Amino acid sequence: MSTPERLTRKQRQEHTRSCLLAAAGRVFARRGLAQASVDEVAADAGFTKGAVYANFGSKEELFLAMLDVRFAHRLDEMDRALSTGESPEVQARAAGRDFIDYLAVDPEWERLFFEAALHASRDEEFRGKLHHRYAQMRERMAGILRARAEAGGFDPGVPFDQLATMIFAMANGVAFERLVEPAAVPDELFSTMLEMFTLGAFSRQGDGVADGDPA
Repeated sequence: MSTPERLTRKQRQEHTRSCLLAAAGRVFARRGLAQASVDEVAADAGFTKGAVYANFGSKEELFLAMLDVRFAHRLDEMDRALSTGESPEVQARAAGRDFIDYLAVDPEWERLFFEAALHASRDEEFRGKLHHRYAQMRERMAGILRARAEAGGFDPGVPFDQLATMIFAMANGVAFERLVEPAAVPDELFSTMLEMFTLGAFSRQGDGVADGDPA
């Protein structure tokens, strides 16, 4: 019988951080950022409060780091969906399905995202930090869209950062509607929205101002 391999110090730190981030998602979704405590997160993860502060400077930093992981995962999934050889509208439907599947697998996400927005509306310092992360996410999304457009010889006539904002706005709207009235939002709705959005973008190709061009 082999003995388990001992983890290095770095591996233990990464494991602890991962456990804390997972616990943060559960606790913040259940209690809200304002009401949740560092002690609750630590207890949920099976660690002491000291483990939290050894990895994160504050409760808000822990919350933002937890959002970072989820943002990065969503963008990776979007990049993957848009990297196939399928037509743009088929890729759009796949990206929409991936998003809905993600919400089903991670039901905490909707509550966490809107919890972040609510807290940002009341805390200027937190709002600045959230804005910075959201801007980075939008920039990466714009880069994904730009790369796909260039590969397909497609000019939407709209700056790519605006296209990214449109897609985020649709995704956030669908997430909100699912949270408030899930029965009114069928699973295929977002896929249909993205498909129609993509076809509409193609229909106006070259009619607008290209990304980076002066108006």
